[in-house]
Amino acid sequence: MSPFVTRCFFAGLTIASSQLAALPVAAQRPATRDSALVTRRDSLEHALEAIATIERKVMVPMRDGARMATDVYRPKDAGEKVPIIFVRTPYNFNYWDVRLGAPRDMTAEIQAVKRGYAYVEMNERGHFFSDGNYDILGPPRTDGEDAIKWMSSEPWSNGKVGLVGCSSTAEWQMGVAATSPPGLAAINPQGFGAGVGRMAPYFEQGNWYRGGAVQMLFIAWLYGEQNQMRPMFPAATSQADLIRVSRSFDLAEQLPPVDWATALWHLPEMDIIKAVDGPHGIFADTMPNTTGGAMIERAPNDPAWSRGGLFHEDMTINVPGLWFMSWYDVSVGPNLAAYNHVRATARPEIAKQQYAVIAPTLHCAYKRATENTVVGERSVGDARLDYDALTYGWFDHFLKGDQNRLLDTLPRVRYYTMGLDKWQTSDTWPPRGATPMTLYLSSGGKANTLTGDGRLVVNPISADALDTLTYDPTHPVPSHGGNVCCTGTAVQGGAFDQRTMEQRPDILVYTSDPMKAATEISGPVTVTLYVSSDRKDTDFTVKLVDVFPDGRAYNLDETIKRVRYRDGYDKQVWMESGKVYKVMFEPMTTSNYFDTGHRIRVEVSSSNFPRFDRNLNTGGKNYDESKGLVAHNAVHHSRIYPSQITLTVVKAH
Repeated sequence: MSPFVTRCFFAGLTIASSQLAALPVAAQRPATRDSALVTRRDSLEHALEAIATIERKVMVPMRDGARMATDVYRPKDAGEKVPIIFVRTPYNFNYWDVRLGAPRDMTAEIQAVKRGYAYVEMNERGHFFSDGNYDILGPPRTDGEDAIKWMSSEPWSNGKVGLVGCSSTAEWQMGVAATSPPGLAAINPQGFGAGVGRMAPYFEQGNWYRGGAVQMLFIAWLYGEQNQMRPMFPAATSQADLIRVSRSFDLAEQLPPVDWATALWHLPEMDIIKAVDGPHGIFADTMPNTTGGAMIERAPNDPAWSRGGLFHEDMTINVPGLWFMSWYDVSVGPNLAAYNHVRATARPEIAKQQYAVIAPTLHCAYKRATENTVVGERSVGDARLDYDALTYGWFDHFLKGDQNRLLDTLPRVRYYTMGLDKWQTSDTWPPRGATPMTLYLSSGGKANTLTGDGRLVVNPISADALDTLTYDPTHPVPSHGGNVCCTGTAVQGGAFDQRTMEQRPDILVYTSDPMKAATEISGPVTVTLYVSSDRKDTDFTVKLVDVFPDGRAYNLDETIKRVRYRDGYDKQVWMESGKVYKVMFEPMTTSNYFDTGHRIRVEVSSSNFPRFDRNLNTGGKNYDESKGLVAHNAVHHSRIYPSQITLTVVKAH
């Protein structure tokens, strides 16, 4: 799910084929245009026409009769059959920018064709010119199989297909690859976390949950994507007419922009899209021809999550994979767990053909790295990498059979260590030889705020102690930076100085002594807390922070646990007032170099909003409630209650 973009919305319009001739070519063009941009795009279009045989608005039938709109660009006069790079997306790849009145940027198509590939773009079911209703990760396994079968059987194809794309253009790849469709030769999923379902030790169901709390990004994203009512053209409409009319219509919703920083506060949560007059759809409505009920009503273990297109731990992939991830994406932990799962379960020869790249960037922002890459407020150095050379070298080997020796020099894992500010390599994740380092939460009972007495120590204190905080769902802790995507303006992703947040009394702050030796932390970061509350259910949140010698405190990763799920996601177990419970969190993940004088910090609270939805503390369904209760929560720490954080230490520098 790429960052939120507004779309066009029409209700129930059908245009008869006989009416197409009356449609003006320039319909919906703006009165004024950026002439330089138009000129450049016209030039790119001409450049593409010079080198490619182009077939647009090919309506490819799926097994249920629905047709998916497809554009094909292949080398002219190739003289031989060519391999295919396949992009399937919910976003607009229409060659004509209706609102600009000019061709859109065709750089990707030109690059692929010049390198000897057919470049095939297909809109997902229910988007733009493709038939059917959209069901996020609902039917894409069968649609993906049918699409690959069709294109790999075309007379101009050499029978080999590679998948590429980031976010929603990647998330379907794993589920389809797990079915091993004939013709699929290699995949390159990027920022693919919303395609990972249940993958131990995570249980996110495609980024919908973390620790049982709802990740609110999908609410903003689905506002512009769950288009169940939209204009379509009759099945008998000719390809030529579809091409021509696409210069006037893209069949997209045109919704007004939403201030999500305000909109996500609405209660009940299930009515957020309704409250901004968004379209009906799979977020809060039970729709026909979808894989389950409303998504907001699904529990983490709802069987509907397994009936869609998510990639789960009971599946295997036996296709070579080049996996791109980033430290400030919404789900780098589950992504790495999926990568490790594929390496552990694939056939031995395929397990050796799995490679990972982990960049220090935001969601799908790999290529935006610069000589001085700044993520949020933190400079992480020169994080550039030649992704095009890597990707095309990958496809040249597996789709063309080139003996380019790429795999001889490609590390299994290439990861960027922040603080050290350089790319590193390993044959495993976490890096081989890494060892755990455990620090224990400690205080004199006043860990609240940055100026409190919370500490991280190497041994737990003997006497039971506790720190308390008051969590009011009407005044949650605001999300400040973080590992996010797709919430519009509601949350800005990346690393930000947390000291302003740490003035709040509902944040407990635990900080280590200054590092005496520089230490690389690369791998999972696990947290166990012993907690109590006066409510039957509440949340606890954790944030890992790198504290610089000058006091700057940059967030690295964050997690949450809805305490009702502390004993697993197949049941809900309530708390008794005053009783202490052990709560284990899904791991955070990072690669960060703590130089001499830096300190490790852990923040504990009960909210991180709107990164995660607010627990209303009632023990109810939460999504259908409008009023919450104040919770008085506590974190216990002692030898009896050893609240702790365990980090993965690679080596001292």
